[in-house]
Amino acid sequence: MADRSAPSCHLRLEWVYGYRGHQCRNNLYYTAAKEIVYFVAGVGVVYSPREHRQKFYLGHQDDIISLALHPERVLVATGQVGKEPYICVWDSYTVQTISVLKDVHTHGIACLAFDLDGQRLVSVGLDSKNTVCIWDWRKGKLLSMAPGHTDRIFDISWDLYQPNKLVSCGVKHIKFWSLCGNSLTPKRGVFGKTGDLQTILCLACARDEVTYSGALNGDIYVWKGINLVRTIQGAHAAGIFSMNACEEGFATGGRDGCVRLWDLNFKPITVIDLRETDQGYKGELWALAVHPTKPLAMTGSDDRSVRIWSLIDHALIARCNMEEPIRCAAVSTDGIHLALGMKDGSFTVLRVRDMTEVVHIKDRKEAIHELKYSPDGNFLAVGSNDSSVDIYGVVQRYKKVGECIGSLSFITHMDWSSDSKYLQTNDGNGKRLFYRMPNGKEVTNKEELKGVQWASWTCVSGLEVNGIWPKYSDINDVNSVDANFIGQVMVTADDYGIVKLFRYPCLRKGAKFKKYLGHSAHVTNVRWSHDHQWVWKFVPDRKLKDSLHIAPQESLVDSNSDDSDSDQSDVPELDSEIEQETQITYRRQVYKEDLPQLKEQCKEKRKSAASKRRERAPGNSIRLHFVHGYRGYDCRSNLFYTQTGEIVYHVAAVGVVYNRQQNTQRFYLGHDDDILCLAIHPLKDYVATGQVGRDSSIHIWDTETIKPLSVLKGYHQYGVCAVDFSADGKRLASVGIDDNHTIVLWDWKKGEKLSAVRGSKDKIFVVKINPYMPDKLTTVGIKHMKFWRRAGGGLIGRKGCIGALGRTDTMMCAVYGWTEEMAFSGTSTGDVCIWRDVFLIKTVKAHDGPVFSMHALEKGFVTGGKDGVVALWDDTFERCLKTYAIKRAALAPGSKGLLLEDNPSIRAISLGHGHILVGTKNGEILEVDKSGPITLLVQGHMEGEVWGLATHPHLPICATVSDDKTLRIWDLSPSHCMLAVRKLKKGGRCCCFSPDGKALAVGLNDGSFLIVNADTLEDLVSFQHRKDVISEIRFSPGAGKYLAVASCDNFVDIYNVMSSKRVGICKGASSYITHMDWDIRGKLLQVNTGAKEQLFFEAPRGKKQTIPSLEVEKIGWASWTSVLGSCCEGIWPIIGEVTDVTASCLTSDSKVLATGDDFGFVKLFRYPAKGKFGKFKRYVAHSTHVTNVRWTCDDSLLVTVGGADTSLMLWTYEIEGHRDSRQCDSEESDLDSEEDGGYDSDVTRENEINYTIKALSTNIRPMFGIKPHLQQKEPTLDERPPVSRALPQPEKLQTNNVGKKKRPIEDLILELVFGYRGKDCRNNVHYLNDGADVIYHTASIGILYNVATGSQSFYQEHNDDILCLTVNQHPKFTNIVATGQVATAPSIHVWDAMNKQTLSVLRCYHSKGVCSVSFSATGKLLLSVGLDPEHTITIWKWQEGAKIASRAGHNQRIFVAEFRPDSDTQFVSVGVKHVRFWTLAGRALLSKKGLLSSIEDARMQTMLSVAFGANNLTFTGTISGDVCVWKDHVLIRIVAKAHNGPVFTMYTTLRDGLIVTGGKERPSKEGGAVKLWDQELKRCRAFRLETGQMTDCVRSVCRGKGKILVGTRNAEIIEVGEKNAACNILINGHMDGPIWGLATHPSRDFFLSAAEDGTVRLWDIGEKKMLNKVSLGHAARTVCYSPEGDMVAIGMKNGEFIILLVTSLKIWGKKRDRRSAIQDIRFSPDSRYLAVGSSENAVDFYDLTLGPTLNRVSYCKDIPSFVLQMDFSADSSYLQVSTGSYKRQVYEVPSGKQLVDQAVIDRITWATWTSVLGDEVIGIWSRHAEKADVNCACVSHSGINLVTGDDFGMVKLFDFPCPEKFAKHKRFLGHSAHLTNIRFTSGDRYVVSAGGDDCSLFVWKCVHMPH
Repeated sequence: MADRSAPSCHLRLEWVYGYRGHQCRNNLYYTAAKEIVYFVAGVGVVYSPREHRQKFYLGHQDDIISLALHPERVLVATGQVGKEPYICVWDSYTVQTISVLKDVHTHGIACLAFDLDGQRLVSVGLDSKNTVCIWDWRKGKLLSMAPGHTDRIFDISWDLYQPNKLVSCGVKHIKFWSLCGNSLTPKRGVFGKTGDLQTILCLACARDEVTYSGALNGDIYVWKGINLVRTIQGAHAAGIFSMNACEEGFATGGRDGCVRLWDLNFKPITVIDLRETDQGYKGELWALAVHPTKPLAMTGSDDRSVRIWSLIDHALIARCNMEEPIRCAAVSTDGIHLALGMKDGSFTVLRVRDMTEVVHIKDRKEAIHELKYSPDGNFLAVGSNDSSVDIYGVVQRYKKVGECIGSLSFITHMDWSSDSKYLQTNDGNGKRLFYRMPNGKEVTNKEELKGVQWASWTCVSGLEVNGIWPKYSDINDVNSVDANFIGQVMVTADDYGIVKLFRYPCLRKGAKFKKYLGHSAHVTNVRWSHDHQWVWKFVPDRKLKDSLHIAPQESLVDSNSDDSDSDQSDVPELDSEIEQETQITYRRQVYKEDLPQLKEQCKEKRKSAASKRRERAPGNSIRLHFVHGYRGYDCRSNLFYTQTGEIVYHVAAVGVVYNRQQNTQRFYLGHDDDILCLAIHPLKDYVATGQVGRDSSIHIWDTETIKPLSVLKGYHQYGVCAVDFSADGKRLASVGIDDNHTIVLWDWKKGEKLSAVRGSKDKIFVVKINPYMPDKLTTVGIKHMKFWRRAGGGLIGRKGCIGALGRTDTMMCAVYGWTEEMAFSGTSTGDVCIWRDVFLIKTVKAHDGPVFSMHALEKGFVTGGKDGVVALWDDTFERCLKTYAIKRAALAPGSKGLLLEDNPSIRAISLGHGHILVGTKNGEILEVDKSGPITLLVQGHMEGEVWGLATHPHLPICATVSDDKTLRIWDLSPSHCMLAVRKLKKGGRCCCFSPDGKALAVGLNDGSFLIVNADTLEDLVSFQHRKDVISEIRFSPGAGKYLAVASCDNFVDIYNVMSSKRVGICKGASSYITHMDWDIRGKLLQVNTGAKEQLFFEAPRGKKQTIPSLEVEKIGWASWTSVLGSCCEGIWPIIGEVTDVTASCLTSDSKVLATGDDFGFVKLFRYPAKGKFGKFKRYVAHSTHVTNVRWTCDDSLLVTVGGADTSLMLWTYEIEGHRDSRQCDSEESDLDSEEDGGYDSDVTRENEINYTIKALSTNIRPMFGIKPHLQQKEPTLDERPPVSRALPQPEKLQTNNVGKKKRPIEDLILELVFGYRGKDCRNNVHYLNDGADVIYHTASIGILYNVATGSQSFYQEHNDDILCLTVNQHPKFTNIVATGQVATAPSIHVWDAMNKQTLSVLRCYHSKGVCSVSFSATGKLLLSVGLDPEHTITIWKWQEGAKIASRAGHNQRIFVAEFRPDSDTQFVSVGVKHVRFWTLAGRALLSKKGLLSSIEDARMQTMLSVAFGANNLTFTGTISGDVCVWKDHVLIRIVAKAHNGPVFTMYTTLRDGLIVTGGKERPSKEGGAVKLWDQELKRCRAFRLETGQMTDCVRSVCRGKGKILVGTRNAEIIEVGEKNAACNILINGHMDGPIWGLATHPSRDFFLSAAEDGTVRLWDIGEKKMLNKVSLGHAARTVCYSPEGDMVAIGMKNGEFIILLVTSLKIWGKKRDRRSAIQDIRFSPDSRYLAVGSSENAVDFYDLTLGPTLNRVSYCKDIPSFVLQMDFSADSSYLQVSTGSYKRQVYEVPSGKQLVDQAVIDRITWATWTSVLGDEVIGIWSRHAEKADVNCACVSHSGINLVTGDDFGMVKLFDFPCPEKFAKHKRFLGHSAHLTNIRFTSGDRYVVSAGGDDCSLFVWKCVHMPH
């Protein structure tokens, strides 16, 4: 049998020829040690020019394509390509990895750059978005990421002169980035007129925001800020690939092969031309040959060059160029000739000495892939892709002497025999053929070849090399082989870039090997050199002893050479127990995490059920009381003493803290599936437990309070099988059970993943963190022992080096010793291995069979094994001090049960409190006293499912039977122990006590059953009539005369117990029997089957009966364990397809039905549970299937068994009203209540509002037609050249004399905003600076309002509407505000209210928008809630911009979420039928629903607001006006009708705890919309808001010193005095929009606005306030001043118009001639006419001189669509009308005739210009207006500027006129979508703009150009 083990010598990389210049740039640097660092293939190379020596970094497993040097010039960062590429930061001196950054990029890493101080690294990915990431590379932590650009990015650089700024460039772009919080925000470089938009290849940053960049055309572009300021043309002849900046100036390198040096101002200094020199290869390198006698290597490549290299000093000796690309090479045996095979099918022979040509022959068309000289030097064999080999005679000047034909595919490899008589070939089909030489005849007789010695071996197929192929590989991926006969080893190279070293010969597939990375994909050739020394470096056997002391370099190489299937050799057979354990699968069909999703899918079912009345949940409840069981069969080291001497362990999904003195247990119930591992904190007070799950979690919890401290998830799939705390308790290591057994290192308190790595293909059992160095850890598992050290976000592993001492065994356990280097591991063969660093020093035999557990003591060790022995050792494992055998004889009298067998396999050992704690595979926990006696504390069933459960008819005991072949009797009274056990010949699935309790029947899995004495468990009788499992067994009630036995072969047999005969058989079931019940008389059997049939049989004969369901309910049943029928229709969950209800049991008073199901839920229902989907209480403790549930005889306990989790759980039954005040944690009911949560119009509107995103907004008016900038112009007659005699063109616009010189406006500055967003936002008005300032928001602007002066200042960084605002209350962060906005990917800005500095921007994943923000008590955390469908809740560390935790909040709208004012971890969210109490644990968010059950008839309403009181009280305001008071998460009181309408807002005053509430109320004597309450919400004082509204609706309250600040739905902000209740309105605004009408006073800084809310308001800009408002009772659409300013005309939505006198506000006249909205209304400049334009496509003229009767004098005809804007000419004789069909028309006044003569129109001078149409303003229409319009425009009084407003909410400033399309302009942001109107005030001092969606008026100050 050939040896399948790996060879014992190894290879070492010695030299790499080459440098990767193609497709890469900026990848060559000098280090601080003056070495050169670069990369080629997958190897980082550090080359010392002084010593001509190379060092290699081999941490990558694919091509490196980017490299950056740290500013200190020692560390290097390299990035690779690949599916999951990573970045390594490594030390160029030691070539060791410092940090690995991974899990973010895909495809590859294109660029890297360090920042100035080297703390941060930026990387750019090769993915489609070219993602840019910023890393804290030492921690391996991602700080920020953003999509880079739609096209490739070529270079990225930090601005070295200003922090947090970067520049990136690439295909047709350059971007300037700034990093704030977690968000990277780009600004595109503006090429402008200075240069062409083109591809930028490289960058260098300089001082004062100057950036130099090299472009594809060879120019250098110079940028200042984001603008291009100058270009240096033709710096290079072609693209500039590289730029480097230093103190003296710049160096650039280009495609033209020149390096140019420049001074600091980019004046040229010198040029260095490199085109003359040449060393590396371009194209693929295929040919490789070694000289037979000298240390030379010859290479040939696709770049047509042949080169000869010295293998000793690694220099290039000679080179020459051929005509064709070279594909192979061979040197003749005497070393004189070099033959080269070409790609075109020819070959050339050169003299090695002087590289002159001997001969050139072309016999083939296809490439020559293989050439070989025969060993005697007479022949040359040439193999080509034409699938033939030609033989040439060397002496006859290479005459062709033979031809080998026989292959059907191209020739891949050839070898001669030693006597030159035979040739063997391999071809592309994997065929191996033999030929006689030199004629080329094929040899078919295999016998002839038996004794042939081969001169070389490069063939990849054939017996001798079978082992090089992986077991399941396709043929063609091993490319090359070379055998070294002397060393009995061979090397292979393959398509994956891996070089492997095997033994030769190597006969069996899947042989073991050593593996070396370095090449990237496709190693095309490998060769040994002439003395078999070099491939890589070949280290023969005898050097192995020294190999322990080689430079760190080599041992590292080996450690990275990950195993083949494993680099072990055939390991001895696994121990049966371990084998069994590796077979266990923890995968589930459905995980509990999938439940919400499954429920969503069942929505339809749910809706149909919702209409019907569902049964209420029962009032009574159960609480977990005691658990029998301990998980030992597949877990280890999971049993510990806590600080207080209690014992902590786990079983099923429960963490158990057991008090052995009192025999009581407490439970951690935070897990929802099997716990697989447990570790204890060094202080013995916290415990970490890991569970099974799709995204499995680790919980760290406190054993005293049983509260979770942190939950870690997101990195382990399927489950966590090992955890360990570090010695300082700060870190936690965990291992997953995914296919790669991922290892993760956590900072558990923060919940942060520090590092992760793939562990091993096979199972890992234990992870241990080094107690002295928390950065190091070790893992052990199947054929696995690895030592890891942390490197940034990764871990670098080294295998344990066994040396000559043996082979890596399967390791079962490990501990660290007394120094950081010592480690000990226990093997599956019973040895203990002792390790120093990574080397095995010695092994000690410790146990018979595997060593499962080890524990380190202060002065020694304790071990436990499969042999059931506990051994104590001294501190060097020199001698065994004492052994304890676990035997029945040693059991102490106080034991809580019986030992099942002697010497059970030991799985866990722990020491403390003078005892040794032992956990066994059989599920027992024992305490061994140092002096010898053993006490059994806990036990449960062993491995196998537990199904059988029966409770005694009148004693507190129960029986269980399991697949572990035992029948056990348990005491349920407080002594909680196992009373008796009996081994059975087979496993059992059911059992039952007889009615008198004396006999116990047990059904077994082989179809037999027995009846035993219930006290002694001795056989009374047994039967076997069936072959299949007995699934249920039942005595008839009363005297127990009959026994019914159900089996899985679909029958029920009925036996007469006394006569021991079968008396009846029940037939007719179509599937196996699942449940069975007798009626009280013992005459009727009810049977359930697996096909969900409910059948009835008459006893004892077994005749089938059909009973209608109404009758079934009337029958008295002796027991009810059925899960079918109308009485229990409600117990089946909505997702019944996925899960079965496996068991049920009814209390003796028939009130409550308990059920168990496949999800591990125990549920309680009211009985009968009629109607679908009854409500229930549910409890989680079992992991997967609850197989059986039974009430005890007096209903005081519920007993449940958990199938595969082997546990038996006891639950106490708590009657409503008598129950403990402490709530049971695991209880919750299913679906949210179906009742409606109440109704209110405001709430409904807020809930259903669809926030428009500005950038996506569409037009607000129903326009039709072709947009102006797309219309074709008809040429006019006036195209003739003008003649000078003609009159000069008149002014377009009458200019009111604005000073002598007209000065254009160059800028607008926001001065005032009238408006507040109260209609759909809340809690968004706050005091700052002790009430001196008020902060609030409207549109996308945050406003700081000074109460004393009325002046405003603005925060304008948001790019869309702000929806929420909060103020940080912590004194350390005064005046810090957070605001959240609408957007597809919205952001939250945290800013300083006083100086408006942005402190942090948080980009979120809440799609649509952020609707609530809240700071924590310390002010460091920020909570945000999204408007996405899941209403995600996220917690941020806002200063770092780091997202800490995020989770779906609720499926309906959440209105508010707020931190408790005293906490950084507790917060409450409220919303539609929703209140939840949240805890932040590490990075996880845990929540509890509010429990209503303690108050009669309380229902879950829609909750709108939240406030907090002392002692964990929470107050929530509801839609009905009640306030709910919660203690923890339980409702304790309701303050009925705190307000008459919804309670929209609540505010908790921090200094005195008083609470302010605000609601919707009609003002009355006693009531008010604002109330101030005491801390308990018992007494209150109401305040009325004197606003004159019918109902007050308060949306925001805030309390300052003696004042309450109120924001209302009507956009008012009011200050109420607490003492005198006086109201002072600070801010007014329109309450509903759009604000269509806007008019400015002809001479003063006043303006009027008219809006949908039915009011016209007069505003004073100077006084900064509203002067007056008139309520019209109807929505107003337009408003206009008369030329003198003494009258105002108002047009209404209903077609009416009104004229008021300004002084008295009396109505002068009103008229309604139209039925639809008036769109614009205008006085003529001579005050004679009034023009009224409406939606009825008409303009009516009224003559005002005729008095207030307002009779129409005429109207305009043929208007194509509704009127938009109207303007009179200066002489009042014309009117221009712009219409909804994008047409502008001119009419005569007052006749109304259309004017069509363009020449006349062009000469009109207009009094005003507000039209958006016309040739003069075509330039205002932008390119991007497919769906959106320009809505309004106004030309300044000076006639040289124009402002417009559009649907995107932008105000734009143009020059007037602007007849060119897409005219240049300035933009001003701030409004929401849809600007409706815009006007200049008199004297062009201000611009006023009116908003559509935001109901706000913005006043902009005009900045005029200086003279």
